[in-house]
Amino acid sequence: MGQGISAVLTFAIGVAISPLPIIAVILMLFSRRAKVNGPAFLVGWVLALAAVSTIVYVLSHDGNVATSTTAADSVSWGKIVLGVALLGFARRNWRKRPAAGEEPAMPKWVGAVDTLSPGKALGLGVVLAGVNPKNLILTAGAAAGLAQLGLSTTDAVVAIAVFVVIGSLTIAGPVVYALFGGARARTSLEAAKAWLSTHNAAVMAVLFLVFGVDLIAKGLPPLTS
Repeated sequence: MGQGISAVLTFAIGVAISPLPIIAVILMLFSRRAKVNGPAFLVGWVLALAAVSTIVYVLSHDGNVATSTTAADSVSWGKIVLGVALLGFARRNWRKRPAAGEEPAMPKWVGAVDTLSPGKALGLGVVLAGVNPKNLILTAGAAAGLAQLGLSTTDAVVAIAVFVVIGSLTIAGPVVYALFGGARARTSLEAAKAWLSTHNAAVMAVLFLVFGVDLIAKGLPPLTS
């Protein structure tokens, strides 16, 4: 069990550190539907992470990546390709970071977040957790790597559950804090949103670089042994 958790832990942390989704949920928590939209976004986020990680794990497991050299090599090459993609994202985000004193550019959908219906808030959570390229790559890497270990079903389920929980902490934290933290919570969340908005591109560039190198490093050893 410990082996499975350690295999997905780094990926889960990478998923959790996602500035734009955190900004999105904070904006929802400032809207008139805060008590509904915040939890709805969290539910969509959790469902997407659970679904993507489970689907990739099942497909990889059924492909015998733990016992078939050919299948295992395919997963390893997949990790390398995904890692290279993340390095490309790192370069793009670093070049897009705003200059000192410049107002950071945010996606157009951010401006409409506080007007979403609960259903659309849930859908946005699904998209940002399961379709967002960074999270999709990290979730797929975690699940495929887990399948390579040849763990029991119970251990794999526990590892995926841990992945989802840790990957959701930075979304669940603001939701719970806003619902029970009172006026102080709004001030703290506003400060967090402002910082993340300013440093989003730089934070993402560093994350892409770190996890791109990590994926490549995890993909190479099986191919050279």
